[in-house]
Amino acid sequence: MNTGRPKIKAPLEGLDIVLDIISATILILLIAYAIISYTELPDSIPSHFNAKGEVDGYSEKITIWLLPAIGVVLFFGLYIINRYPYLHNYMVNITEENALKNYRLSTRIVRFTNLFIMFIFGIITYSIVESAKGNNSNMDGWILPLIIGLSILFPIAILIYKKKINK
Repeated sequence: MNTGRPKIKAPLEGLDIVLDIISATILILLIAYAIISYTELPDSIPSHFNAKGEVDGYSEKITIWLLPAIGVVLFFGLYIINRYPYLHNYMVNITEENALKNYRLSTRIVRFTNLFIMFIFGIITYSIVESAKGNNSNMDGWILPLIIGLSILFPIAILIYKKKINK
């Protein structure tokens, strides 16, 4: 696919490295927690929570691996996507002059999104395990606004803020 955009590499900055390390660490902890908790889980575990945080669906305990598996695929998928910022969608025409700035912003938004996904998957997995063990799931009504805020609104807010600064 020839987009006509410059194929330059946006050098990583400190924040980029920190975001990748934190995301990878959360993913590793998510997998480790699922491994450690698996033998203690009953045959049927919570698999769905309503908007109030109450369990309203159950599945076999093997479904505890669903979020870690999706997390691995998403983590590496987003990591690979960030290696090709010239393929991302942009609201402006990308030129030699603005490519680095836009590539850096786009890859940073993807990194934050990756971090938020890993964080949310960690919270949900923890809540599933705790509910399955009979403990308070802590999946009160705050999780849905958190998911919407972190995964959708926060990256959009960053993008709008950056665009206003760079006008």
